[in-house]
Amino acid sequence: MSILSTDTWSIPPVEAAGPATPLHQSSSGPAPPVWLPRWWGWLDRPLQRIALHEIADDPHLLSDLGLTREQALREAAKPFWR
Repeated sequence: MSILSTDTWSIPPVEAAGPATPLHQSSSGPAPPVWLPRWWGWLDRPLQRIALHEIADDPHLLSDLGLTREQALREAAKPFWR
C-alpha cells in the first residue's frame, strides 16, 4: 500500500498552540555562573582607577563626580580586589 493513499479522515487534526505556549525563547542560553559578573568587575576596575587617576588634576571633572582630588587619588591607589 502506498503512503499517498492513506485515509486522511482517520488522522486527527493538529491542535493550535495555546496562549501559554511561548512563541520564542526568552534567552539565548543558560544563565551565566554567579561568579562571572564579579570577575568582569575585577577586570574592569583597574581601568576605571587608571582613568580616575588621570582626571585627578582636573577640578571640573572631579566636581562632576562629586569627588575631591584626595578622594580620587585614594580610590585610584586601591588594588583591583577592593
